[in-house]
Amino acid sequence: MALNLEDKKALVAEVAEVAAKAQSVVAAEYRGLTVGQMTELRGKARKAGVYMRVVKNTLARKALTGTSFESVGPKLKGPLVLAFSKDDPGAAARVVKDFAKTNEKLVATLVSLGGQVLPGKELEKVASLPTREQALAMLLGTMKAPIQKLVGTLAAPGSKLVRTIAAVRDQKQAAGA
Repeated sequence: MALNLEDKKALVAEVAEVAAKAQSVVAAEYRGLTVGQMTELRGKARKAGVYMRVVKNTLARKALTGTSFESVGPKLKGPLVLAFSKDDPGAAARVVKDFAKTNEKLVATLVSLGGQVLPGKELEKVASLPTREQALAMLLGTMKAPIQKLVGTLAAPGSKLVRTIAAVRDQKQAAGA
């Protein structure tokens, strides 16, 4: 369906607004996917908090101008679907990676994170980034470890003394019996 000029402007404005707030973007070639498969992909993306849109490359370049993803524009070639991660930097990469496992016609062509453009083969690395909750849990575990070791070290002499006294008691009871 052809878009008129007003629709194109609205589309560019919508994508530009999302790109300005996004943390990462994945561009994937979808050639050969059926409408049902694309609907399924969009549903999974929506559940993961990922904005996914098929946009003509010229309109996508205009939308990405002035954002941290401006360097992606010249590398857009072929029929692509753009997936923007809003909150979690690895969300879009995880959605594309998981969907591509069962649908080999979806091929990631590039990933952009933090203003840096990476080739599609780097999708696995970006997808393995921890979520915010996982990163906070890892940080908390790292912060808690020295305290746990200190408490264990301080408690060790007392517990060793108690075990020694119990062993002597058991030895005397065994000798008396």
